[in-house]
Amino acid sequence: MSTALARARQLLDPARLPDGIDDSHGYLDLLGPPEAAPTSSLWIMQNPVFARIYEHAWRPVFTRLFSLGGTATKKFDARLVTHLGRAGERTVLDVACGPGNYTRRLAQRLTGDGLCIGLDFSIPMVTRAVARNSGPRVAYIRGDAGRLPFPDNSIDTVCCLAALYLMPEPDEVIDELARVVSPGGEVAIFTSVRTPLTAPTVVAKLAKLGGYHVFGRDEVTDRLRNAGLVDVEQTITGQAQYVTARKPA
Repeated sequence: MSTALARARQLLDPARLPDGIDDSHGYLDLLGPPEAAPTSSLWIMQNPVFARIYEHAWRPVFTRLFSLGGTATKKFDARLVTHLGRAGERTVLDVACGPGNYTRRLAQRLTGDGLCIGLDFSIPMVTRAVARNSGPRVAYIRGDAGRLPFPDNSIDTVCCLAALYLMPEPDEVIDELARVVSPGGEVAIFTSVRTPLTAPTVVAKLAKLGGYHVFGRDEVTDRLRNAGLVDVEQTITGQAQYVTARKPA
């Protein structure tokens, strides 16, 4: 087991773990055999072919669609990741990390015992993350975003970037992000948002066909405030929203 993976294991909450943890594939598997995905979009995420094309083909195109063909989302995304991945001896949790395209970047400037943990439910995604986006301060866990395997108040920076709109129970995930972040720590979310340009019929079809959720303007921000977070800030670019918040020290 790598040093980073061993450190990640030490951060886990024993009360939230299964009886056995498989670490034989370069990541900590807390879920066991995969179950049937509840939506078609989550089923696609478990497809090995999609995992191979996601990072360099699907992800850039999808980000551009959020900007309605422009580059505003991509530019804000880069600024946010630079901030979240700033230098320091911090623990960072990348929830629904996919193939680790954010995770490795968030870890690059960490120092000392700083560690970035990527968590995802998909075996192909986590497998590719280990193969393509590992590093000395990077560890991956196959786990449930709706039941994060960490104690309360234990992670300095927690983010969920370009994934919340696919979660079957997004409110539960937001509550979990707020639960595990440490006092004084930050939460960051990049997800969809409903704007005057959003066609209701399109939203309904996306939800029915793929489980894709387009959030109301105040859904994410209100949920974070209700969870006790403060300094909640929202930036909307095209059909995307970036929300940051802090847990009181």
